[in-house]
Amino acid sequence: MQTASLATTFLPERKRAEAAEPPVDSAPANLGLLDDPQEWSAFSRPVQGQADCWESHLVIEGMHCAACALTVEDALRGVPGVASASVSAGSHRARVVWQADAVQPSGWMQAVLKAGYRAVPANDAFANQRRRQETRKALWRWSVAGLCMMQVMMYAWPAYVALPGDLSAEMEQLLRWASWVLTLPVMLFSCGPFFSAALRDVAQRRISMDLPVALGMGITFVVSTAGTFDPQGIFGKEVYFDSLTMFVFFLLTGRWLELRLRDRTAGALDALMNRLPDSVERQRADGTFERVAVRRLKAGDVVRILPGEAFPADGTVLQGQTLADEALLTGESRPIPRGVGEAVIAGSHNLAASVLVRVDRTGADTRFAQIVALMEQAASSKPQLAQRVDRLAKPFLVGVLLAAAGAAAYWWAHDPGHALMVAVAVLVVTCPCALSLATPAAMLAAAGRLARHGVLVRRLGGLEALAEVDMVVFDKTGTLTRDAMVLQAIRTRAGVSDEQALAMAMALAQQSLHPVSRALAAAGQGRGLVAWRSSDVRELAGQGLVGQLVPPEATGPAQEVHLGASRFCGVHEAVPQGPHACLSDAQGWLATFELGEDIRPDALSTVAAMQASGIEVQILSGDGVQAVARVASQLGIQQARGGCTPQDKLAFLRSAQQNGKHVAVVGDGLNDGPVLAGAHVSFAVGHAVPLARAQADFVVLGEQLASVGQSLQLARRTMGVVNQNLWWAVAYNAVCVPLAVVGWLPAWLAGLGMASSSLLVVLNALRLAGGWRHTKVT
Repeated sequence: MQTASLATTFLPERKRAEAAEPPVDSAPANLGLLDDPQEWSAFSRPVQGQADCWESHLVIEGMHCAACALTVEDALRGVPGVASASVSAGSHRARVVWQADAVQPSGWMQAVLKAGYRAVPANDAFANQRRRQETRKALWRWSVAGLCMMQVMMYAWPAYVALPGDLSAEMEQLLRWASWVLTLPVMLFSCGPFFSAALRDVAQRRISMDLPVALGMGITFVVSTAGTFDPQGIFGKEVYFDSLTMFVFFLLTGRWLELRLRDRTAGALDALMNRLPDSVERQRADGTFERVAVRRLKAGDVVRILPGEAFPADGTVLQGQTLADEALLTGESRPIPRGVGEAVIAGSHNLAASVLVRVDRTGADTRFAQIVALMEQAASSKPQLAQRVDRLAKPFLVGVLLAAAGAAAYWWAHDPGHALMVAVAVLVVTCPCALSLATPAAMLAAAGRLARHGVLVRRLGGLEALAEVDMVVFDKTGTLTRDAMVLQAIRTRAGVSDEQALAMAMALAQQSLHPVSRALAAAGQGRGLVAWRSSDVRELAGQGLVGQLVPPEATGPAQEVHLGASRFCGVHEAVPQGPHACLSDAQGWLATFELGEDIRPDALSTVAAMQASGIEVQILSGDGVQAVARVASQLGIQQARGGCTPQDKLAFLRSAQQNGKHVAVVGDGLNDGPVLAGAHVSFAVGHAVPLARAQADFVVLGEQLASVGQSLQLARRTMGVVNQNLWWAVAYNAVCVPLAVVGWLPAWLAGLGMASSSLLVVLNALRLAGGWRHTKVT
């Protein structure tokens, strides 16, 4: 689903192509244009099973902390008609469910604007451009702060090293005035975001993490300015312009790096959700091409996709031969050949040559749109651990303000200037940014890494649950095995080789679409055999094939050969109990082909790795008991049950959970809905999964079952990183707060500590964004 830009939504169609810059300032005045129901599909989708209920996914601009996320949530939930709202402080994404008969999009978007933030569609066409503008502004503020800090430090240095009498009062006052002048650009430009956010909070009677920081900056500047203008006053003993510019520089350094790192951790999510082009070349009736917006495409249109462009819709290749990159959509890392008559999927990239494609499905009907829906839900979800931390953010900030006031009151009698600087240190050092980033930063990094390897995280809380799993229950058909059969063994009569028997069977099997026939044909082709020449081949439903066969190079008469069920082939000797096919000629039985289910290539190694790490592995399947037992035996699984109904599976799951087991269920999502929904955590494997309605916490897009084991390993590493982050944040505050209160922590060092603490948390989380490790679960 290609989400239209909030900015371009406000422009007439003929002018959209001319828009080069996002009209940020004009957007609030034009929010009413989004109330047109024809525009809703650009940024929302209807909620199934609920009349006039829509779900919108947004990016919230202007947020910096967990308190900001809670403020936006409160603003949205306070709008009548908004059923629910969830805002992630880590990804800056929001999910809003609203009733169309009670509120219009402009209503709840205006509520976000009144709260001091900006809501734009998650796939807004100008979002990346605005993000680059934000990064450039942050870099300019940081540069100004850094340059002024160095100059102020140069003027402050003589006061630190001069001996008594070295500096005259006039020289010392001149250095103070020079420092004051150089500090003005820092206060007026570099500190702008902190002060604007703090004023917004005060005006709306709320608190965020910018408020204590802005108070600290303001107090330091006022105290130092008073000392500069009135050297003989109560604040004239010392000025703190060097400390002020230094901790502003440190804070801006940390915030800029956090901005860059946050974009990197969420990069895979954005890369997936923004893969569709804005426009495409559509063929006219006269055969010429016109460039149109992707939103204008409909089923039956013919489009030309150039090399390097993304396919805008699900379709079929009509002309040309190319390679398609489907890595982020299917988990397939190698380019896939795509020729005439073959399907291409929206969001994949055309790599090799120009092709003509007939559009089959567009918008919400595409597989890409279903994947995006899951990714958006994950990006805006909140793990329980993060929710608990976020709830502590506002009370913690209130405590910070009270602690700063108490410290100032305690030291006031000793030295008013020192008392205020102690309060500044407390305000700055206790800012709980690191605590609020500890969980979402790690989980978003893990989700981005999983997305790059074809595993979609539908619910971030699933990572928390997956880390505790000690039992994995697999479905069989479509999960451990594929739908196709494979040839496992051949028994022949004396004088007939395996290759000869398979070449004969291959000649008949190529004339049928039966699963057994396809398995025999594939086995012969895989061995490089040349099929016998066939004629007069007939297929009898439910019995088999019969036809006339001649060796490839022979010229003699043809012989009649039967392939199929033992009775159809006239075979009366013992036959295997499992799937098989017999081959016979005029002399009677010729060969028996034993077939088995096509077990996924990495199923054995995945199961072995889980068992080696102490995880109990079981199979629950609706297939026959014997078929399940054969697969379990091949994979080394001791506990396996066949003939299970969905109710049987759910009952087993409940029993295991009552016995203290943390169960992960892996199924194909087709008939495992109840057990997938009831498990602690669940995986849906395979392309047949109805993605938009999946009950699973994770969706494996490719054919690699090893992704389940690798996800389990990553979940445990993720929770390890989360715990490290939380312990660091707690330890940092436990050590630094007492130092600030007793006056041993100067303001510049408090700023450095706050910035370093937040940066360390993000950098630690970024370790999770690397490549896969070995499958073994540790």
